[in-house]
Amino acid sequence: MSTTTIRLSDELKSRIADAAERAGTTPHGFILGALEEKVGEAERRAQFLDEAQQRWHSFVADGQALEWSDMRDYLARRARGESAPASANKSVGRER
Repeated sequence: MSTTTIRLSDELKSRIADAAERAGTTPHGFILGALEEKVGEAERRAQFLDEAQQRWHSFVADGQALEWSDMRDYLARRARGESAPASANKSVGRER
């Protein structure tokens, strides 16, 4: 395990101490938890953006998509607990 030094203003250090006390942990534990949460958030966002980019490239490559009305009906049936066959992809913006 490595050590990293960060400089905190007196005000922030006091706020962290107060928040840690309310959370029932130490300032050190509170800071580690906050960093872990922030890193996890950044990783999830990057993963989301990567997946969106991959899906966009896939769409651009084949032009296949679902009609929103079909997807909305499918999701409504699933939400009601009904079995629902998946809608067929349709070509969008291209003549075939």
